[in-house]
Amino acid sequence: MTPSDLLTDAFSRSLESVTAAVEGLTDDQLAWQPSPGANSIAWLVWHLTRVQDDHVADVAGTPQVWEAQGFADRLLPGFGAGVERADTGYGHTAEQVAAVRASAADLLAYLSAVTEATTAFLATLSPADLDAVVDTRWDPPVTLGVRLVSVVDDDAQHAGQAGYLRGLLDA
Repeated sequence: MTPSDLLTDAFSRSLESVTAAVEGLTDDQLAWQPSPGANSIAWLVWHLTRVQDDHVADVAGTPQVWEAQGFADRLLPGFGAGVERADTGYGHTAEQVAAVRASAADLLAYLSAVTEATTAFLATLSPADLDAVVDTRWDPPVTLGVRLVSVVDDDAQHAGQAGYLRGLLDA
């Protein structure tokens, strides 16, 4: 198994976990928050997808799927005021989290498209590419491998949180 194969498998698992967490849920269920200010399934899935889209497009040197495939135009109208076009969800207030509403179909379509773009990028990588420095704002500087593992970790955590919330809804 190559490093590219390993990362491809990791990113595909996030898609599988998210699919299990959102399939069959209504928009209201996806927007449900277990307490005021808590994340909803819709916000978690949108956020993990936006972060993956943003970070992978940046290192791949490609446009974000959010814009290139029209997902911003498709999803943002349902989010209400306070969620900006370039947002990834990082630093969102409780009001912004509560404003994120979307259908399971739209969330899964966006994540599927981002996973496809990520997989296409990963297929171009050699093991040596993973050592390339992609961000010098950190000490030590961040390599491509570290950035990709960071995104996989973020995806897995948020997919798990979405799955937990699904369990609460199903209880």
